[in-house]
Amino acid sequence: MRTRRTVMAVAATVSLIAAGTSAAGAAPATTGPATEYTVLLEQPGNRDFAIDAVEAAGGEVLRSNDAVGLLTVKAPANGFVEKVSASKEIVGAARTTPIGHAPAAKAAKIKQDNVEKENKGEKPNKAPAQQGSTAGMDPLDGDLWGLNLVRSNIARAKQAGDKRVYVGILDTGVDGSHPDIAPNFNNELSRNFTVDIPNDSDGGVFDGPCEFRGCVDPANWDDGGHGTHVAGTIGAAANGFGISGVAPNVSLVNIRGGQDAGSFFLQPVVDALTYGADIGLDVINMSFYVDPWYMNCANDPTATAEEQLEQRTIIKSVQRALNYAHKKGVTLIGAGGNNHEDLGKPRQDVVSPNYPPGHARPRPVDNATCLNLPTEGNHVISVSSLGPSTAKADYSNYGLEQTAVSAPGGYFRDGLGTPWYRTNENMILSTYPRNVALAEGAIDEAGNVTPDGLAAGVKKAVQGDKVGYYQFLQGTSMAAPHAAGVAALIVSQYGKKDKKNPGLTLDPDKVEKVLLKTATQRACPNPRTVSYVNVGRPAEFDATCEGDAKFNGFYGHGIVDAYGAVTRGGQFL
Repeated sequence: MRTRRTVMAVAATVSLIAAGTSAAGAAPATTGPATEYTVLLEQPGNRDFAIDAVEAAGGEVLRSNDAVGLLTVKAPANGFVEKVSASKEIVGAARTTPIGHAPAAKAAKIKQDNVEKENKGEKPNKAPAQQGSTAGMDPLDGDLWGLNLVRSNIARAKQAGDKRVYVGILDTGVDGSHPDIAPNFNNELSRNFTVDIPNDSDGGVFDGPCEFRGCVDPANWDDGGHGTHVAGTIGAAANGFGISGVAPNVSLVNIRGGQDAGSFFLQPVVDALTYGADIGLDVINMSFYVDPWYMNCANDPTATAEEQLEQRTIIKSVQRALNYAHKKGVTLIGAGGNNHEDLGKPRQDVVSPNYPPGHARPRPVDNATCLNLPTEGNHVISVSSLGPSTAKADYSNYGLEQTAVSAPGGYFRDGLGTPWYRTNENMILSTYPRNVALAEGAIDEAGNVTPDGLAAGVKKAVQGDKVGYYQFLQGTSMAAPHAAGVAALIVSQYGKKDKKNPGLTLDPDKVEKVLLKTATQRACPNPRTVSYVNVGRPAEFDATCEGDAKFNGFYGHGIVDAYGAVTRGGQFL
């Protein structure tokens, strides 16, 4: 994993470069339509001085996050970032969203990571018949090979999770009404920190029309589907219905920081992290990267002055929020990313900036000063993805520098030469909001699974008046919640009563130690360089595993193990 010294060096570089920017010549006049910005203070306690600087630059403070020193500001579109950043009280500013776009006439198409739904309607090979579910498991758990691989199926005989353990889902939202989520969903603590963005700054459809008055979805709602899928893997209830999660008895809290379209912007992410820390969450799952930059670079030679300040602001803001959450006792789990690259040897970034869509350009990446956040941030346990054969998934990022552990994330193309090859069952089945299934055409208005839904493997469970839907997805987004579920079981088994918040607590460094020490070690494959050309991927997907059985770039310290964690973890505390 990236050493703390290296990450702090990036932050130091940010400060030095930002200081140099502040000393530059006169900033331009502020003009243009009202735009929303996130402004980072040099010191969180200097709020009043910073507000003066914001107002002097033509901005108006809308709200603040005092935990990390962030201001949400409305200001003119042109010149504000450079002008406000010239103040010694300000690190920098990042543009968030334009204010005042009208809703589009038709709903936006939900943006998905391009690996998450690899089977886009074609009929895959027929998979072998599944064995029947075992005692203590739910009816559809026979499809959850990941649940068995991390040994949650036997761990739950000793520890199935404690309701006093709270897991935050920092994602696109959580469908709190889903029959498998509702028993464990804490609506009282759940919050939505986003405002829907109907159209992007170029006028194109982004989130689409607002579904609720004020463009703020309820805290038990998910229009993306991603967060609900993550939540189900972590803690779907073992209630004799549908599926169960890795930790089926813990409490799930929606701390939404992602847009319907699947983008995660700075302010909502930081607000969600600090709120989760303040209410005493034990674990926070982060299956995303902070948009609009896949890599935030402290010294981007292709960037405009505003873009450069934005990236530096994102780096320092996210690091502060992660440090704050860790200090408050939160175990932070991050998806390693789906860019099929060694994060210690990153390739050229060709996907940034991704907001508004269509503005990406090739950028060189300097590993010493560029960070994929939050997974490369302080205190984050970065998770790589494997398939049912335990092979590293073709899309998964990897590398000695960042990979802490590996977990089931799905690999559609696993099992070449077997009947399993290119089957939905190679991916991860989890909970699916009805509203998203309807919008995506997986079900019809009557709630029946459509032919497209059947081809994608969508499942429906019915029990009396309860109806639940489930979809297959793949990605490190699906691997991270397996690790988060095991982390929640560790807190459930070894945690103590929290004196400051209701529930249990366990130092996150201790949780990480148990998670890593009890992981099932997995050696590099032989040969160490794996080619994915024979499953239809270009040669750039080829990956070389470095390290030994105790620690390597594909599996980190090993595959997370729920049973090992709850039965052997005590010896590492």
